[in-house]
Amino acid sequence: MSGRGRLAVCAAVATVLSAGALLPLVQTYEWLFEAAVLLALVVGAGALARRASLARPLTVLIQSLVTVFLLTFAFVRDQALVGFVPGPAAVERFGLLLQAGRHDVQSYTTPAPLTDGIELMLVGGVLLIGLLVDFLAVTLRAAGPAGLPLLALYSVAAGLAQDGSGWLWFLLAAGGYLVLLLAEGRDRVAQWGRVFGAAPRGAGRPGPGPGGGRAATAPLRTGRRIGVLALGVALVVPLALPALDGGLLDGRGGSGRGGGAGTISAVNPLLSLQNSLNQPEDREVMTYRTNSENTQDMYLRIVSLDEFDGTSWSPSERRIVDVPDTLPSPTGLAPGVDTTEVRTQIRAADWYAQDWLPMPYPATGVQVDGRWRFEPEGRTLVGERGQTTRGADYTVTSLEVRPTARELSEAPPPPPDLARVYTRTPGNLPAVVARTARQVTRGADNDYERAVKLQDWFAYDGGFTYNTQVRAGSGPEAIARFLKDKEGFCVHFAFSMAAMARTLGIPARVAVGFTPGTSVGEGRMSVGLRDAHAWPELYFQGVGWTRFEPTPSRGSTPEYTQPEAPSSAASDPALPRPSASTEPSEAPSASEPGCPPALRHQADCSSSATTVAVGSSGGGTSAGVVALIVLAALLVLLLPLSPMLWRRRVRARRLSSAVGRSPEALAARTLGAWQEVVDTAWDHGVVPDEALTPRAAAARIVRLGELDDSAAAAAKRLAVAVEQVLYAPRAEPVPGLPDEVRRVRAGLRAGCGRRTRWRAELAPRSAVRVLWAVSDRRSALAERLRPRWRRPRTN
Repeated sequence: MSGRGRLAVCAAVATVLSAGALLPLVQTYEWLFEAAVLLALVVGAGALARRASLARPLTVLIQSLVTVFLLTFAFVRDQALVGFVPGPAAVERFGLLLQAGRHDVQSYTTPAPLTDGIELMLVGGVLLIGLLVDFLAVTLRAAGPAGLPLLALYSVAAGLAQDGSGWLWFLLAAGGYLVLLLAEGRDRVAQWGRVFGAAPRGAGRPGPGPGGGRAATAPLRTGRRIGVLALGVALVVPLALPALDGGLLDGRGGSGRGGGAGTISAVNPLLSLQNSLNQPEDREVMTYRTNSENTQDMYLRIVSLDEFDGTSWSPSERRIVDVPDTLPSPTGLAPGVDTTEVRTQIRAADWYAQDWLPMPYPATGVQVDGRWRFEPEGRTLVGERGQTTRGADYTVTSLEVRPTARELSEAPPPPPDLARVYTRTPGNLPAVVARTARQVTRGADNDYERAVKLQDWFAYDGGFTYNTQVRAGSGPEAIARFLKDKEGFCVHFAFSMAAMARTLGIPARVAVGFTPGTSVGEGRMSVGLRDAHAWPELYFQGVGWTRFEPTPSRGSTPEYTQPEAPSSAASDPALPRPSASTEPSEAPSASEPGCPPALRHQADCSSSATTVAVGSSGGGTSAGVVALIVLAALLVLLLPLSPMLWRRRVRARRLSSAVGRSPEALAARTLGAWQEVVDTAWDHGVVPDEALTPRAAAARIVRLGELDDSAAAAAKRLAVAVEQVLYAPRAEPVPGLPDEVRRVRAGLRAGCGRRTRWRAELAPRSAVRVLWAVSDRRSALAERLRPRWRRPRTN
């Protein structure tokens, strides 16, 4: 391999190793395989351009165009011209993906789901960094400055990671940069003359003299030792230095500072919701005891999401204050509504660390130790200066609000200020959302009936299925895709119903928390990871923020949304707890006879146990990415076996009888059989000597291979047949050539040890002929690509 080729490979490897530091930022890692394959194509395009001796700017231009074409094919090929040429539609789609990716980065903490926007930013960023590293290290032959873009790539990963980038990622990134510097050093030394390794002499000892390999490679060995020593110092020395805690980067999202008022930032708490629902083990998050007689409505609410930008929901930035002894009255709750005060004692698990404090809604008082602040608008408690729920033991008094259907249906209009904020919808919301909301609620006389129709349509009338394996997706089209595919989990249902309610003029937001959990005896309830949930809250003047449950087979349907259902249906303690179910089930149709709406929603009817097929009909991993992953896996599996597979293929071709009867065909068959004997002997340790005649070579194989009489006779007969082909005026066909070769091969295997036999099979020495053939073809291709004016002229 030439010096530039080695530099190009090392530059690509250094970029991929540095990009490994980005792996902890997302939940899956298939994007790195895609980035590595695309980067290899970009680097290959640059190598071909440099082989053709093109100008540097033209080489960079070709690589840039290849990068654009590859990104277009990988992400927006449906909008591109002929699949890879970006047109106006593809450019617009790129802009939407980047906008969605930027929003996802701001909305999620690490590890974030691999949305389409985040994947484009990761793969595109790696390709751009790789292109810059290749330009500096290979085109300009300046590997030192190429460390700056590699450092930028690693710094982004270290800055976004929750606990900084681990030592393993630093080691890989630094090792890649070190390999790049060593490759450049070898290339620079080679420009003064060819660098020879230690030439074998006798039993493999290096030859003496000033021109020997030891003197020439001494600077390279010294450079390697210095690089490894420096890398070791960079890893070990920080362990002996005192740690620096605090600082600007130590703040947690959602924390205030100091006393008095502060702010709560818009950090999206939906980061781990889907992961929690898909955990193989339902770890216990918290336990609680309550004096409420209706535990099915004891939802433990963490935070409310009220900002909707068309891409996702998130909590807005609100003022936070000290926790008052008695929390203010809930917004919009009139004195005449039936309420009961309940008391709940909650204990969080020692491993569960959450910034927000899970509480029943609406809480009227909280007794908790630690640094907690109160956010009045959402009625939530948020930790300050690193305070979390880890091992928290606290008591909450709350109201159990029991409005009637009549109170909700006769609710007056909400206050204008509240309606303006909580009915706001973005301009990029697809029109199908509002159109579907109007179709579903056709015939409703008031906002309450519209809300119930929306809930019932999602829960059991619309043909939706509950599936936690569906990819959440992002972007303005996410809700429209969900309404079309009708498959998702609680986030999809809550987000969609809240958005549709806003289009109808109903104030709405999304709450995140836990369903009531399951009873574990002695009045104690247990809440696990799989009880994580999201649900919509709609505002009705006189009642306040009111829970609805559109997700099939999850949670419990509120009594006030079922005016025709028996009052005992939702509060019967004998009913099973649907939130403890871990299997997704398809929502039954509305035509199921004899099944009340409450039981249909809770999947308690016998016909509602249909299991949903795992997978997503939209937004999943693209076929191209899957193909690249499968191809990479096959390459990893087949690479160690490739020498053995190549030898078997060559042996089968040489010994094949499917050859014509012409003299040329007979000669080719004989020479092929002899070549197979020579290569088989080479695989078993008998190095070929091209200077010997066929008879002398056969005698040497017999002697060194310690062949028995039968194998020795077969080798000699093959040598005679080869001499006839080479020297006789007319070669006569020799029958049984494949059998003769097999006898010689059996003799060679019998005359050697087990280790030699295994090596001859798995790592045959003659496989080096493949490298020779590739080198010859590369030289021929270079000769053809070389410009005519650089070839020597002949008279």
